[in-house]
Amino acid sequence: MINRELIRIKIVQLVYAYYQNGNRNLDNAEKELLFSLSKAYDLYNLLLLLIVAISKEERHRIEIRQQRARREGTEEPPTKFADNNFALQLEDNKMLRQATEELNLSWEDNIEFVRKMCNLIEESQIYREYMESDDNSYEADREVWRKIYKQIIQENEDLDAVLEERSLYWNDDKEVVDTFVLKTIRRFEAKNASRQELLPEYKDEEDRDFARKLFRATILNADTYQRYMSEASRNWDFSRLAYMDVVIMQIAIAEMLTFPNIPLTVSINEYVDLAKLYSTHKSGAYINGMLDTIARHLIKTGKVMKTMGEERQATTEN
Repeated sequence: MINRELIRIKIVQLVYAYYQNGNRNLDNAEKELLFSLSKAYDLYNLLLLLIVAISKEERHRIEIRQQRARREGTEEPPTKFADNNFALQLEDNKMLRQATEELNLSWEDNIEFVRKMCNLIEESQIYREYMESDDNSYEADREVWRKIYKQIIQENEDLDAVLEERSLYWNDDKEVVDTFVLKTIRRFEAKNASRQELLPEYKDEEDRDFARKLFRATILNADTYQRYMSEASRNWDFSRLAYMDVVIMQIAIAEMLTFPNIPLTVSINEYVDLAKLYSTHKSGAYINGMLDTIARHLIKTGKVMKTMGEERQATTEN
């Protein structure tokens, strides 16, 4: 689940914090990076568990309504949503159960928020259409939860506030983690029952090593990378760069030089996007030009054995 996009985001944050911190201990900073990444995986499991918590609350509500209907002799409420097959499968999922126990994850301390989410769902058009539909298939049950997550949970300010109270690490993680929760929902199949695989913390050991190597290279070779910036910035006012821009370019250069299998265009585009997110409104275009110049300088001087690629050649010539 922890992909290179999230790793790059975390490294930008942690490298910036490293330089802002007077006590610069590289080993401690690396541990903080890996811990921060692990917290993102905790969030992934917690958001999946939210679906389970909402479903349990819905079943509790249905039980109360059924008891009332039996006492009053009225028609009992439909149980379609409370018995949603996708939600029940997720509740029984072995990987989620194991993560819940090992990480001590729960929504019990935020039950009022869970109840509020239930209210929002029951009042939604998504819920009404689902309850009125004659489609009782597993696919329909899974699809309604995909819609609920995307339209009600994903951009919920109350949820953001709850998560911020629970962990400061999650402020910048949720947008990326949301995409993995939605991907997981789409991947579920009824035939897999409780054995349905969730996304692993890392795709492979190579991605975990990518985080360590990129972070260490950025810090240990800072002077060299900043010299490359100066050498390649004759047509740019290097002194006017925002400090975050310098950090982002330093990481980008580290990636260009440390990972021969990552195309230069990929590295440049990734860090231009991060500059737009974390620095000034002009930083994206500024860093794009700077990194393009730096990459060509590194190729010309034989420091990287890569090419710029036809796509970026055409882009810069136009």
